[in-house]
Amino acid sequence: MQTTPLRPQIPTMNAVAPQPAPLMDPFGRHVSYLRVSVTDRCDLRCVYCMAEDMTFLPKAEILTLEELERLSAAFIASGVDKIRLTGGEPLVRKNVMSLIRGLGQRIGPGGLRELTLTTNGTQLTRYAEELFSAGVRRINVSLDTLDADAFAAATRWGKIEQTLDGIFAAKAAGLAVKINAVALKGVNEHEYDRMIAWCGEHGFDLCLIETMPMGDITGDRTDQYLPLSLVRSRLKQNWTLEDTDYSTGGPARYMRVKETGQRIGFITPMTHNFCESCNRVRLTCTGTLYMCLGQDDAAEFRAMLRDPGVDDAALRQAIHDAIARKPKGHDFVIDRRQNRPAVARHMSVTGG
Repeated sequence: MQTTPLRPQIPTMNAVAPQPAPLMDPFGRHVSYLRVSVTDRCDLRCVYCMAEDMTFLPKAEILTLEELERLSAAFIASGVDKIRLTGGEPLVRKNVMSLIRGLGQRIGPGGLRELTLTTNGTQLTRYAEELFSAGVRRINVSLDTLDADAFAAATRWGKIEQTLDGIFAAKAAGLAVKINAVALKGVNEHEYDRMIAWCGEHGFDLCLIETMPMGDITGDRTDQYLPLSLVRSRLKQNWTLEDTDYSTGGPARYMRVKETGQRIGFITPMTHNFCESCNRVRLTCTGTLYMCLGQDDAAEFRAMLRDPGVDDAALRQAIHDAIARKPKGHDFVIDRRQNRPAVARHMSVTGG
């Protein structure tokens, strides 16, 4: 029987590897979750995420897929056991499946517990089966509305049919789908009952997210902001929301919708600071590591990756040094008195 040889730098996890010292931040939190942005580019222009006329990064500043894989492997060797690939839109990156397959080979004892991604769904009809074959079992799909006209307005030029086809292709391929919706005042706040019912019908969990003050966009963020405390109180008029201890390792607080049997999550960086349990850091497509989504302190890895004198042990030490600077929390605020974002970089650069 003919077999395909594995690439030398991506060994299979046949034996239990020695357990590395855990990545602990100064506040005793175990950092085990890495979000990796593979590109700042996207095929949509969602109003809360990007300006309509975006200027994207030059290719020379973007890490190659091989560099992303090497650095991700250094995080895994340092104790990270969950990686989420993000963008921009990760599936528009050319040959991105080579990275996903490489990381998928690290799933197992002593390696990754989970490899997943967040996507806008536009490319899932093409990639859903490949993602499952590579070891991905769960994905998040951004879908803020079920109304075709509202979807086109929120994404500036998206077609909802393309995203819906992608969602159902993912379900057919065996991927568990969670729908992410950013709560936008005056845009989709009348749709949450419909979205809960739709997710219940198709077996999807739903996660609502407060808009975050990141990057200059067209319009006033205070016009978008909708506190999820208000949303939750409204939902309780029509749905029975039951407490649950379910967690995916991220910032969402989940409840069970009794009438559908599905879960609904709430990510509330504004109304409730969730930083006390933060276990994650974010790597941008340029090799910049942000220890906190809402702070500007960062560690730079691109120069190290491109220096032939820097070995993997030095990368791991730099990772530990960076985690030692992880702050206690973010300082997000939306305030009409200061018409500027709390953090200047766009979410698409940091990783959604």
